Amino acid sequence: MSLVIRNLQRVIPIRRVPLRKKIEIARSILGVQKFDLAIICVDNKNIQHLNRIYREKNVPTDVLSFPFHENLKAGEFPQPAFPDDYNLGDIFLGVEYIFQQCKEDEDYNDILTVTATHGLCHLLGFTHSTEADWQKMHQKEKLVLDELNRRTGTRLQPLSRGLFQ
Repeated sequence: MSLVIRNLQRVIPIRRVPLRKKIEIARSILGVQKFDLAIICVDNKNIQHLNRIYREKNVPTDVLSFPFHENLKAGEFPQPAFPDDYNLGDIFLGVEYIFQQCKEDEDYNDILTVTATHGLCHLLGFTHSTEADWQKMHQKEKLVLDELNRRTGTRLQPLSRGLFQ
């Protein structure tokens, strides 16, 4: 189904075509290409606002995921009852924050792809609130990114290395 990428900020330029291609491949690897997905790019002010409302953290962040199908177990596929339910949800990318956090040796567009893939895993029920959950999520991200690397010649690594919160 459709992949919508909306850029609602003007701080950091977004290269939509390569991002779209890589996320389409990631969706294919995960087996969820029949589901709609929205990726919304926002600045620090807007991602901080969303983070404050939905996570009670008054700071900017890199990614927030809002699943259409709630309470999925890690890696579980949504089971739509109606055609309109073929929706994974929305991923908000804090592109200004992501850009600011990039190290000198990191390619911003690669990190954007990795962060969107991380958000996609969240839409499929993966979390990193405990060490065990983080291990599952890290393993899934690595699997997806390794296959994406194989198909595109990139060298992407999981975002969630060493993090659980």
